[in-house]
Amino acid sequence: MFRSLARQSTLKQVASRLAVRNLGTVVEDSVGPKCYGGTYTVTLIPGDGIGQETAAAVKSVFGAAKVPVEFEQFDLSGFTPENDKLMQEALASLRRNKVGLKGILYTPIRLGHSSFNVAMRKELDIYASVAHCKNIPGINARHKDVDFVIIRENTEGEYSGLEHQSFPGVVESLKIITRPKTERIARYAFDYALRHGRKRVTIVHKANIMKLADGLFLNTCRAVAKEYPTIQHNDMIVDNTAMQLVSRPQQFDVMVMPNLYGSIVSNIGAGIIGGAGIVPGANYGREFAIFEPGSRHVAKDIQGRNTANPSSLILSSVMMLRHLQLNEHADQIEKAVHKTLSVDGIRTPDLGGSQSTTDFTKAVIRNL
Repeated sequence: MFRSLARQSTLKQVASRLAVRNLGTVVEDSVGPKCYGGTYTVTLIPGDGIGQETAAAVKSVFGAAKVPVEFEQFDLSGFTPENDKLMQEALASLRRNKVGLKGILYTPIRLGHSSFNVAMRKELDIYASVAHCKNIPGINARHKDVDFVIIRENTEGEYSGLEHQSFPGVVESLKIITRPKTERIARYAFDYALRHGRKRVTIVHKANIMKLADGLFLNTCRAVAKEYPTIQHNDMIVDNTAMQLVSRPQQFDVMVMPNLYGSIVSNIGAGIIGGAGIVPGANYGREFAIFEPGSRHVAKDIQGRNTANPSSLILSSVMMLRHLQLNEHADQIEKAVHKTLSVDGIRTPDLGGSQSTTDFTKAVIRNL
């Protein structure tokens, strides 16, 4: 009897914690983020290009804010072979810690080199990519009152990696869409809308041409929508979506789509609100969560110049802190970034300013 009561009490505590977790892992805490003595251990992969500079900014801000997070850092590159020891150690760290923060890894355009980003999402089943495109006061943007969330299926679609040459000069690339994974991402999108007070989900597709693959995606999402009567839904062909985004982005709230469309739409969203440097993002699975900039650019052309905008990685780390339920630290850092941009006018060259990465980081720390 005592054992039964104790178990009920434990389950209630777990349910309470899961209820407030920011749509991250939805498994029992026994396999959740690792926390020892009040300090979380997080896997850090700075990435290529400006990754080392922006990761250094995050570490400086976390240190100044006394955030109870320790990083296990792995200096991987997109050029690192998949069977490399460092890559395997990084994956082992992610499996152990359950939470990661990463910059963008370059994927070489050459035959036989697989993308670590894609491999990591598949191996850890990190199926939901989330990018939040929202105006930041004081930042010049093409449109005002923009606030929408892009939810992208991460593990199939055109990124399945199934390509072959059937005849010299003829290549077949397979697009994989399955009902179970579409149901999963659709429920994630409608759950996100429900939990965050959003009113509408837009299903993005190309079912007028890809009648089987995108038809399955569209019809499955429509079926899931019936389970959420309080959330409105509509659907839109992807090419029309691109036009609507650049002409009237305020109409969008939550958007759900297959992998390739999400890659394109997230870049359009970044351009609408001021650039890739201010868009945070996250990738969620049932056990793991990895946070990275929402618009995936390596920015190799400005590597080492101390001109990179660290906002997107800092704001991605804010999403990570909310996932870890370190909400006070998250609010403190987010407000400091917005004050630095909006009130102080400290901006890196990508936002029309002249301040360096170091200047921006110091200003954020002053505003904590």
